[in-house]
Amino acid sequence: MSSPRPVFFISDGTGITAENVGNSLLTQFEGVVFESRRLPFVDSSEKAEQAARIIREAGVRTGQRPIVVNTVVDDGINAVLGASGALMMDVFAQFMAPLESELGRARKPQVNKAHGIVDFAAYEQRMNATNYALTHDDGVDLHYDQADVILVGVSRSGKTPTCLYMALHFGIKAANYPLTPDDLDNMELPKALRPHRKKLYGLTIEPSRLQHIRQERRPNSRYSTIEQCSKEVAAAETLLKAERIPMLSTTHTSVEEISSKVLSALGIERHMY
Repeated sequence: MSSPRPVFFISDGTGITAENVGNSLLTQFEGVVFESRRLPFVDSSEKAEQAARIIREAGVRTGQRPIVVNTVVDDGINAVLGASGALMMDVFAQFMAPLESELGRARKPQVNKAHGIVDFAAYEQRMNATNYALTHDDGVDLHYDQADVILVGVSRSGKTPTCLYMALHFGIKAANYPLTPDDLDNMELPKALRPHRKKLYGLTIEPSRLQHIRQERRPNSRYSTIEQCSKEVAAAETLLKAERIPMLSTTHTSVEEISSKVLSALGIERHMY
């Protein structure tokens, strides 16, 4: 079996854009194993030389040509990275010339522009939303008047990470309510949720996946048995369907996709920038 193909996400900023674009591309190649690493803040010739050395060493170690997904804006630094012998994939390169032609002006390279604090009001909104998600996590605070979204589902079905993602990326005030065995025995919408029906969205999950997650949290407990997981998931899905609450399985769905589908279903439109 051949070694995993080394992949580097390199940027003169955080590397978030390079990693997001790179992962979207790599997932299209089923059966290929990649070994990825992010190298952020490569913003000088010295750091570029160090990065190039790391890339070359990975190529020698694995016997395969490394792939570099790159959002560095400085041409000199790009040249140093290119000397590593890797396959260079500049995320911005193919788009800049057409944009410059269309807009009638040359670009002005700015390091880390995309992820800097450009709009302080938007930044503050995201931080307030994050605090809201934390204080309204797992049914701790049941006052939902300010909530944009309330996620409902059994314990460990993906509610908390989805709430935090929506808060950090979109400034959404997202709360979540865990359906407990008592709620499921009653088979009716909990009293705290009834006034906020239009904000509700259900998350479900396959029992086998839920059992695996719960087993890591509370090993060998009744909470983590496949019987308990199956019982709770079945009851929760029955309740959500009866109450006509939109629902999505998180079993094979990323937090990014879950968030997009939740916001779309509830008619909420927010932008990252």
